[in-house]
Parts: sequence; structure tokens; C-alpha cells
Amino acid sequence: MKREASARTHLRARRPVAEAAVEQPAVEHPQQPCTPPVVGHDHTAVARLLHALAEPHRLSVVHLLAVAEHRVVDLTRELGLAQSTVSAHLATLRDAGLVETRREGRSSWYRLARPEVAHILADAERIVDATRGTR
Repeated sequence: MKREASARTHLRARRPVAEAAVEQPAVEHPQQPCTPPVVGHDHTAVARLLHALAEPHRLSVVHLLAVAEHRVVDLTRELGLAQSTVSAHLATLRDAGLVETRREGRSSWYRLARPEVAHILADAERIVDATRGTR
């Protein structure tokens, strides 16, 4: 009986050693997201800009603002959307730095902050047209 007890003790003593041998080293995860390999480009800012454009109604707003300044009421009528929806889309575009506001009396007139915004949209549409037949 003493022999069985010592055999069990011996097995118990060996078990942690065997488990320690198969343990994988701890994988450390960086606290911050991976930085892009290209130095000098703020991909986070570009992603925010593209995210602001990644909604069909907002693209329609950009199209209209590329032609001329508009008030919310004008955009609402043109797009057939609720005033609150148009205002929310304009806020998203403004927060991304794509749209500016000009006050005139009680009205706010919205315009593209930079003409390059319309070029981004035109370039994206050309890419879509070019890749349509390749899918």
C-alpha cells in the first residue's frame, strides 16, 4: 500500500513538470493598433474621411454641394429625406472636415470645404465604372 501511495505522489510530482514543458509562451498584444508601414501618411485620418463618405445619401449630398451651396431645406427637397436625416448627414460630413457652413440671416448654407472632395467622389465613380465588367 505504501508503494501505491508513493507511486501516486511520484506521478503528481511529475505532472506539473510535464505541463510546464508544453506551455506556450505568453503572446503579448500591443496596447495600440498596428501602425501603418508607410511613414508620413495618416491612414487613420484617411479612414475617417472615407467612412464619412461611405453612405449613399451622404454621397448624394456631396454631389449636390459640388454644384452649389444648399440649405438643409433645399437638400431635404432634392433628396426626399427627412430634415433630421439630412442634418445628421451634414453633421457627419462637417465633423470629417468635408463640409463648411455659412450663416445668412436665419439660414445656414452648406458647401464643400474643399473642391478635392468632389474629385474623390468622381475618382471613385470612375473606378466603379472600370471594375464593373471585371467582377
